[in-house]
Amino acid sequence: MAIEYREWREGDDLALLEIWGGPETAQARQFRSALAVSSDGGAGTSWRRCIVAEDVLDGVGIPVAAGVVYEASLHPERLWTYIEVARDHRRSGIGATLLTMLRREAGHAPSGVEKLRAKVEPGTPGAAFAEAFGLVPIQRSRLVVVEPGALKLPVFPDDGGAAGGENAGSDVVMDLATGSVELTDVVGRYYSSIHGWDSPGVLSVGQVQKLFLDELTGAHGAIVLRARPESAFGAGVKPTKKGRIRAFAVSYAAPADPDAAPGVPGTGAAGTENADGRETPTDVFVGHEPGLEPADAADAVRDILSLIAYQHPVMLELDDSMAALRAAVEPLLDSGKARLVGPETLVVAD
Repeated sequence: MAIEYREWREGDDLALLEIWGGPETAQARQFRSALAVSSDGGAGTSWRRCIVAEDVLDGVGIPVAAGVVYEASLHPERLWTYIEVARDHRRSGIGATLLTMLRREAGHAPSGVEKLRAKVEPGTPGAAFAEAFGLVPIQRSRLVVVEPGALKLPVFPDDGGAAGGENAGSDVVMDLATGSVELTDVVGRYYSSIHGWDSPGVLSVGQVQKLFLDELTGAHGAIVLRARPESAFGAGVKPTKKGRIRAFAVSYAAPADPDAAPGVPGTGAAGTENADGRETPTDVFVGHEPGLEPADAADAVRDILSLIAYQHPVMLELDDSMAALRAAVEPLLDSGKARLVGPETLVVAD
């Protein structure tokens, strides 16, 4: 076996697909699309270096492996990297050579960033490879389905202060347009607050809309849980302003794919069934005002989750950094009222 290395060329994707076959993991499905011709960036493209390994026989090279490293506009403190080697060429040093070459290329990234990150599934060859070369887990992500009625509905006072009245909750539970500036603000700050382990940088209103709330993401609707409105003129005077948002839930209209890589919004339509007879869960993004005290944040998230999962199942991404959401969901996993969909995902990094 004679292995030679070169830059990625047009058509390599088709040649490698013939050798690799279908993706072994959700990460392979997600990151194969990152394998592309190298770029110096600019004009809306990211800096990227992509290298192919060929098995050469009688002067003819057959692509058997590839690796890529590239800058990310979101989470710019590290470069993404991905390496895949054909099954029958593993444990022969190809992956190690590709990683060494990619690290060398990373030293020339325009941003000056050299640290790497990748996504792997525990117990896979990719996870073992990452561990062997010093990439350690910095975050765990799980895809969870919460079953209908898993959480008891909260009891809200009505406008007159009586618990469970005719108008109960009308001043604190509200629909909100996904284009709302108020919603965009809290979603962006929440996302930043739960990614201190891998900072997204400063998110603009446009970025938040594009990532989470734009029609192209499938964003279908949103409800918010507000603090009780208060009047500046005393308890006997009706408030003129709504209470601030405590928690939010954004739903997505595209069909859910249980095999999709975590972190990519997309939802199922409530009421339809999967092949196993279960109702297709709606994909939701649940979060809270990051300025809340931990106990208040946990209560707010639990309340809004109970509302959206009252009649239909919902699917959500659960990162270990999402403390309030974990407080609501992990007891449901323990009791069987929620279930994992697919394997865990680890973000590993230098």
